[in-house]
Amino acid sequence: MEKRKTHAPPRLIAHEPHNVPERMLSLFRDERTERARTAYTTVVDKDRMYVDVSESFCDLVGYKREELIGTRYDHLTALNTSDIPATYKVFNKVGYLNGLWVLVHRTGYRILIRYEARVREDSFIESNIEYLQTI
Repeated sequence: MEKRKTHAPPRLIAHEPHNVPERMLSLFRDERTERARTAYTTVVDKDRMYVDVSESFCDLVGYKREELIGTRYDHLTALNTSDIPATYKVFNKVGYLNGLWVLVHRTGYRILIRYEARVREDSFIESNIEYLQTI
């Protein structure tokens, strides 16, 4: 796989999910192209609590907006995805991060995403998310 230049926009990786029940696959096969075009955005405060989420993000993770506001984003992060406190510490120093992350849907399956997060002028952290695949 070729390395992506850091200034290049992220691209959708078109892989078929593995080891996922057929009923879950059918939910995403028809929507994959649409999901790639949909903007998933989140805004968190310095305590990593959601203060705003897009409706499309709510649909992606299976929660209502009211349920997510005030919840730590750690709640939706799959175990062993990354060391969240260490990642957050680096983010606060740099003010920008991008990479891959694994979220957990309300029903328990995992969602691989690519994120790009920046500190806004109001000190909140805004993340733009690209759905990659269900794993």
